[in-house]
Amino acid sequence: MATSYNTILTRPGARSFSTAGLIARFPMSMVGISTILAVEGLYGSYTAAGLVSAANFVALAIGAPILARCVDRYGQSRVMLPATIVSATSLIALAAGAHAHAHLGLLAVLAALAGGLAGSMGSLVRARWTALLNRPEDIHTAFSLEAALDEVAFILGPVLATALCTTSIIPVTSGWIACLVMQLFGGLWFLSQRATEPAPHPRRPQRAGEEAEGTAHDSAGLRPVLRYGAVGAVVVVFLISGAMFGANDVAAVAFATEAGHKSASGLVLAVWGVGSFIAALLYGSRAWGWPLWKQFMVGLVGLAVGASTFSLAPNLVVLSALALMTGLAIAPTLTSGNNIIQVTVAPSQLTE
Repeated sequence: MATSYNTILTRPGARSFSTAGLIARFPMSMVGISTILAVEGLYGSYTAAGLVSAANFVALAIGAPILARCVDRYGQSRVMLPATIVSATSLIALAAGAHAHAHLGLLAVLAALAGGLAGSMGSLVRARWTALLNRPEDIHTAFSLEAALDEVAFILGPVLATALCTTSIIPVTSGWIACLVMQLFGGLWFLSQRATEPAPHPRRPQRAGEEAEGTAHDSAGLRPVLRYGAVGAVVVVFLISGAMFGANDVAAVAFATEAGHKSASGLVLAVWGVGSFIAALLYGSRAWGWPLWKQFMVGLVGLAVGASTFSLAPNLVVLSALALMTGLAIAPTLTSGNNIIQVTVAPSQLTE
């Protein structure tokens, strides 16, 4: 297994941009819980906390694909450097505004700016891997590695944010400050590595005299990504899976609270992520003979069946065991889905 990962990590610049990408990815797992804890602590309202947090996540969902399209066209550093700086500035203003008990509308606007301009670091990193590697087996290993690093961020990030926001000796906004530091440090370090940055693909108008082959290629490059059937199918699966992940978070807290061990809910969710982390490393350590669609379907069925057993758990120990086993299906499903997109869309649309 180690040989497969060493093969890709010994490529020039690979360790650096992957490490920087991991650091810059932590805020995605921390901003939500930091926002809820900070706003609730300062304003005494979960409704207010949910409003501000929702503004951040909705803006992120809308802004990330738009930024990614611009990245494909103009380049990562040219687009994401100013976006990262504005996003970080908005996060500073959000923390200051919350301390000053500013109007919730202002906090929502600042949270939306911070989220809408944050971008998707995972997409940027995967685009670099695709530009750096040529063999499909190596890209498969790289995407599996990034799925494992996603889990590292989503296992450790919420724990760190919760510890910072609930410690009485430091401000309740410390979670936001930690997000800001990692966003700037990781993001600027990542964007400074120009040698591994994928070449931009500026759009150019079609010319009537172009050869048929070239015209077909350029037209394919201009085709909206959601018009690819394979991409649409993956998006639907990821959307529903994301809803299931979110529902699982709430359900785990409710289950642990009802069992009288509310603090153990974080452990249950961590176990879920640990299963995915292990599976990502194992899945990426070898080449699979199955076609991508079959790998995707097997992972999806495993995830659906495993999640369906949660309601049968009589206690937290059994629930944790089921979460660990079901988590093994997460990373392979996400990785095979990303692989399907990588081989479907034009290179000029990959980040989007």
